[in-house]
Amino acid sequence: MRQPWIGLVAVVLGIAASGFAQQQQQVSAPPADLPGRPTTAAAFGTSETRTFFPHHWIRGHLDFQVAPPHNEPDLSRCSQLPAANFGGADSQCTAYARWVVSGYIELQPIGRTFFRHVFVFFTPEFFFGRNVPRYSYTASFEPMADSRSIGVGLELPKNFELRLTSEHSDWLGRYTKDLGPADLGTEPPYGDNATVGLRWSFGGWGHSQASQ
Repeated sequence: MRQPWIGLVAVVLGIAASGFAQQQQQVSAPPADLPGRPTTAAAFGTSETRTFFPHHWIRGHLDFQVAPPHNEPDLSRCSQLPAANFGGADSQCTAYARWVVSGYIELQPIGRTFFRHVFVFFTPEFFFGRNVPRYSYTASFEPMADSRSIGVGLELPKNFELRLTSEHSDWLGRYTKDLGPADLGTEPPYGDNATVGLRWSFGGWGHSQASQ
């Protein structure tokens, strides 16, 4: 039986691949007045030529990070007492990540009418590893936890955006069960929450400007 995190990673990679293919297609056919440069998305208040799936309707980024030994992210699952109290290298509470895979994806499929200003976004983050500080440092890619934000945004004038975001987190694999006497039984990173936010972009940053 496949774990849920495998499906989430597949979705992220699939959408990223679609965005890459879209970018390659645009670069291969640059506008006549700007040879060699991709087209840019419409600025606020300007309609795209296509009603559905305009240029740059899929955009985002993917990150892959590795933590060197002695610098592992602590997911706050294990006791802060010395691991020697819980078996040292044999401790079952190993919630210190070696690998972090994350990303940000925006979808804005409508190019005309008021709804051209509406977009949805997805921010996944996955933690992998199996380490006991001072006793065991491994390159294990064992799934530990995931945190994901899903939301809807509305473009406003002057590079402002209104964002409604819902964030959820889950332990994965063996971390869904008890990890021995060092286990604090805490919730996954960030927990579950919902926020209303206002974002202001400056210096050319923002999804209304294509990456050069």
